[in-house]
Amino acid sequence: MTIAAVLLAYAVGVGTLGAGMLARAGWTVRAPLLAILTYLAAAWSVVAALALAGLTLAVHATALGGALSQLIGACVLRLRAAYATPGGMAAAGAGLVLTGAVAGRTGVTAARHLRLTRRQALRHARTARLVGRPEPALGAVLVEHSQPAAYCVAGRHPTVILTTAALRVLAPGQLEAVMAHERAHLTWRHHRLVAMARISCRALPFLPVMRDAEAQVERLVELHADDAAVQARDPNSLATALVVMAAADAAVSATVLASAATDVAQRIHRLLRPAEPLGRSRRLLLRAMATGLVLGPLIMALAPAVLALALGRVPQP
Repeated sequence: MTIAAVLLAYAVGVGTLGAGMLARAGWTVRAPLLAILTYLAAAWSVVAALALAGLTLAVHATALGGALSQLIGACVLRLRAAYATPGGMAAAGAGLVLTGAVAGRTGVTAARHLRLTRRQALRHARTARLVGRPEPALGAVLVEHSQPAAYCVAGRHPTVILTTAALRVLAPGQLEAVMAHERAHLTWRHHRLVAMARISCRALPFLPVMRDAEAQVERLVELHADDAAVQARDPNSLATALVVMAAADAAVSATVLASAATDVAQRIHRLLRPAEPLGRSRRLLLRAMATGLVLGPLIMALAPAVLALALGRVPQP
């Protein structure tokens, strides 16, 4: 019961306070990929904590430390003792309901989201290939359109789509930077990171950290793609391309290079005046924090079992 309460407190704490702490962190724009992983670790650790809290109510944690015969015997003894006392069955039932609800909602949400996005991506890629023409030199499908745009469609047939208007307004160096940005999205599988954030948000939309994770991951993948695109190029080319495409058609300026609501002005400023990279020690500390978020719920759930095993107190059948 105590471990379940700790896990529930952890889920509530990270789910509510974690959003504000990450939003105030200035390092996220300096290390976007690390920030993405941290947001995802925080969001999914909340899901894990809620599911494990239900399990600890239904199964005595110390039973997890023994061998198979010990596990079976411990479960029998635990169930016999629990259901013989007032509230034992109610607590176990509540735990199973909580775990089932969290696991079921998350599984159904993930299945629906992945099925829908795969279908849409496949349809979009096929349509683009039908109405456009392949440009092997660019590694893209060129589509006739009056609005300048460049974006990628991931999935079974990963495709970079470029409009003829974008081809007209961009200089060769700017076009190369734009294509490098889109290829970075596909290379780093950014669509999977965004999907993980969206699934967690739809599974538990009432928690601020879930909502923030979805919005921030969508923003941060753009920054990470920018970083990847300018590794071997002049960042001014990509920054200028953003300005040119936004100026060519103000109606699409908020969606240049992105399907998410990205702050283009911030991206331009970041490209023209890049911040100092995070130091090695700080990166290691932040990685440890993300790892702690991932492993924290499991460690808390197994702590009594590990302690009981170390002290030789695992119940025998």
